[in-house]
Amino acid sequence: MATTQLLDRARAGDGEAFARLVQPYRRELQVHCYRILGSAQDAEDALPDTLLSAWRGLAGFEGRASVRTWLYRVATSRCLDALRSAARRNPVSTADPPGDPPEPTRLGEVLWLEPYPDVLPEGIPGSAPGPEARYQARESISLAFIKALQLLPPRQRAALILRDVLGFHASEVTVILGTSEESVTSALKRARDALQRQYPPPEQREPPPPGSTAERDLVERLTRAFETADGG
Repeated sequence: MATTQLLDRARAGDGEAFARLVQPYRRELQVHCYRILGSAQDAEDALPDTLLSAWRGLAGFEGRASVRTWLYRVATSRCLDALRSAARRNPVSTADPPGDPPEPTRLGEVLWLEPYPDVLPEGIPGSAPGPEARYQARESISLAFIKALQLLPPRQRAALILRDVLGFHASEVTVILGTSEESVTSALKRARDALQRQYPPPEQREPPPPGSTAERDLVERLTRAFETADGG
């Protein structure tokens, strides 16, 4: 059934039509939430919240953007709200704790970070929806990349994911984030500069230690690349 027909039926209160309307985007929306939140469990929880918000806000969808872009706007908003709520629940104390200070920990460690389940990346679209995407689908859910993202402020993180990972045009990013193009441009510049320090391009990265999991993964990727090049 055509998208416009599903949309009309969903607006009329047809829940089945709404489910069919959003079904093609469920998996990629969950991955989008994972990139922003850094937790597979939080992303799984954020997806039904996103779809419920979309269902409740369907009457306000005017069709100026695609259904996919609109769903990304809802998902991004829900994730940013979740991050704000988490920050309020866990305020940073500036008071000196009683007793001896704790042992130092690794600087910049993201304690809640979780790898994405291996089975789910199969649902990620194989190609970026726009020409501005800078990262391949597999790389964009690697633990190293996700960790680097978590060190960015939330809105910078969201802008970079939308523009450089998903390849949305600048005008679409402004719609999704509900801000001006100048604000998006500024956020992107700061995010790219910070990410460059945390996650340099492949040619500037140190090779993985011999015998490590990272080295084995690299060997497997190179082997598959050579087999593909040879027609195998």
